Amino acid sequence: MKKFLRYLSFGLLSTLLTATPGLSAERISFFYPPFGEFSLSVDSLEIFAKEGKITDELAFYASRTNPQQLAQLRELLQQRFNVTPTLVSQVTYSPIGEDVVQRLGDLLLTDSRQNGFYALRGALILAAADPEGLTVVNLLRKFPSRTIRLNFTAGLKIVDDLSQVLKKRDEVVAWVQQEAMRSVLLSATPNTATAKTVVDFSQQPDLRSPGSFTWQRQEFILRDFQRDRVMPMDLYLPEATSRSSQADPSPPFPVIVISHGVASDRFALAYLAEHLASYGFAVAVLEHPGSNAERVQRYLTGLAGPLEAKEFINRPLDIKFLLDELEMMAKSNPRLQGKLNLQQVGAIGHSFGGYTVLTLAGANINFEQLQQDCNPGISSFNLSLFLQCQATELLPVNYELKDDRIKAVLAINPLSSSIFSQSGISQIQIPVMLVAGSQDIATPVVSEQIRPFTWLATPNKYLALIENATHFSLIAEPTPENDVLPIPPALLGPDRAPAYSYLKALNVAFWETHLLNRPEYSIYLQPAYAQYLSQAPLNLSLLKSLSADQLNQALQQSNP
Repeated sequence: MKKFLRYLSFGLLSTLLTATPGLSAERISFFYPPFGEFSLSVDSLEIFAKEGKITDELAFYASRTNPQQLAQLRELLQQRFNVTPTLVSQVTYSPIGEDVVQRLGDLLLTDSRQNGFYALRGALILAAADPEGLTVVNLLRKFPSRTIRLNFTAGLKIVDDLSQVLKKRDEVVAWVQQEAMRSVLLSATPNTATAKTVVDFSQQPDLRSPGSFTWQRQEFILRDFQRDRVMPMDLYLPEATSRSSQADPSPPFPVIVISHGVASDRFALAYLAEHLASYGFAVAVLEHPGSNAERVQRYLTGLAGPLEAKEFINRPLDIKFLLDELEMMAKSNPRLQGKLNLQQVGAIGHSFGGYTVLTLAGANINFEQLQQDCNPGISSFNLSLFLQCQATELLPVNYELKDDRIKAVLAINPLSSSIFSQSGISQIQIPVMLVAGSQDIATPVVSEQIRPFTWLATPNKYLALIENATHFSLIAEPTPENDVLPIPPALLGPDRAPAYSYLKALNVAFWETHLLNRPEYSIYLQPAYAQYLSQAPLNLSLLKSLSADQLNQALQQSNP
């Protein structure tokens, strides 16, 4: 039945694309109490976009803005989004896409003041198929209603709510930075009970630089016939050199696995894998076939369905299968015999991969919390909830996903708030580092990293916060093969080189301390080292403790 509906939807789509719509939007209208009804023609916006000319009609609104805002408006109107009608159709017909368009339809109403869901979805598809491409003006032209009625009151509330959320986020980020700085000052103050020896990091080994090992990358294809999963995997295997010392790791090397995010692949953190291999860690990087770049590309071209809820279970099982396969290969493959220590394993994950490694560390899925947070009547600015709520399609049972071989995890921009909640996160007993970006709009820093950090019960926990970093600041530049979701430059943030260096240094310190049990590296896991590494505008802060009461107090202070 699903296949029939899919074919039917594409048949209707092809009919739409070859038809000329009988209606198109001519005006945008909104009611602004107590001043009454206002409207603006689409022609005025189009003239402004193409010629930069402000008509008499547009002048009424332009006079109430500044030149910078007008320039931004024209840039938005001129922006062409390079998407195909098939891609738009796939996204807007998916459960997540339908939810997004439904919410937008509450703002953009038809002439009869009905939710603009169907009109908006049709307009998006038609605009993407137009020779001029998907632009704001073209979207308005394809809207099948003479007038687009903007729900101005609801729009103002959303803008106001969003501004409050962003204001609170910025205040909490500033508070975390102050707490980290307070820890730095406290550790440098003599004659106090908590004072420590001040470390001159300029005289210490630079963990941002490569280690003393060379390495070889070996490619493997793992096949899990029971789950019908084929997983490409790269293994970065260290090789000792003349620069290696007795203090460096020796075979069997501790193993670190890396789990990528949605629409990504095993090359997204390859620079980090290479860096860790140079320090004597064997790094295994696999691809999750249900959510990697290839799978998402097939979905966007109409060759596969949307992301399935079972991926929440399959991803940690992929890592378990990888470790099982490595154990067998370490016995049977001459190149790997005696090279891998699979009882001392670390796990790194980005975004959905962050969820994956936290699950392997012992965090349990909280289905009760998901049902509460995924109620259709609840609105949120947390985009990661769209993905987390997919897990409500799973059977609400206790999935055994923890792997005792994993001794520590490092989660970068993880999604965690609803899928785990406090009850799930608090189950983790091994060392954890959470890495967050203050400008992350996909997995917002307060809800997905800072608050979950307070839920961690393990005594060895770290929160690394990078100011002005986004969700994409720590992944490598995309390749033509994995650039399936082109990211606008505005979402990439400042130059990423400093962020890469932070991640390299903190990883070496974290794994040397908690996987190799080398306490001399713990000096790098201090707020003072983060301050030493920090470069504006990507300022780095590190916290080792934060309670829920402290965070709640900070939130109350930011919103009396």
